[in-house]
Amino acid sequence: MTRMESDLPPQVGEERPHRPADDKEEIYFEGSPLLRGELGKTFLFGVIGVLIIASPFIYHAVQEQWPPWWVTAAAILIGIGVLLLPVLIIRSTRYRVSNYRIDWERGIFSRSIDTLELWHVDDIGFHQSFTDRMLNVGTISIRSDDKSTPNLPLQGVPNPRPLFDTLKQRVIAVKRQRGVIKMDAG
Repeated sequence: MTRMESDLPPQVGEERPHRPADDKEEIYFEGSPLLRGELGKTFLFGVIGVLIIASPFIYHAVQEQWPPWWVTAAAILIGIGVLLLPVLIIRSTRYRVSNYRIDWERGIFSRSIDTLELWHVDDIGFHQSFTDRMLNVGTISIRSDDKSTPNLPLQGVPNPRPLFDTLKQRVIAVKRQRGVIKMDAG
């Protein structure tokens, strides 16, 4: 039976900054936020979209004549676009949470992906409003010392509490594995 080099103790003069990964990457959540997690925005965009669509009809009721056909067509198309905007925004956002990192992908026309390694995480928060609890969605807020992603809110996550609890434990485990020690200045 042979031992892997990573299992051997470090030799004199050889330093290892952290223990090797002892397990494979495991995905805890991968997907888009749920639309029901953004009910407020969806409702607001819905009201605005319906008002835009209804504007030619309101104009007809007040002025007793129809606006030009192209104004009516434009109002209907713009209104439908406003109605669909929350769905496009939510579907263009994806989270991938694993036992070592969080990937946040977003963009409708262009794509941006940020990766947050769990050993960078300073604090994790959890929020679930009354409505969120009824709909089984929530927000997990992650604060880190990462330069590109210091605050990462995972909004509209389905069944968020188990993911939150798992992330808390994984942050501690990954920091121990890497030998990260938090030191307070002062």
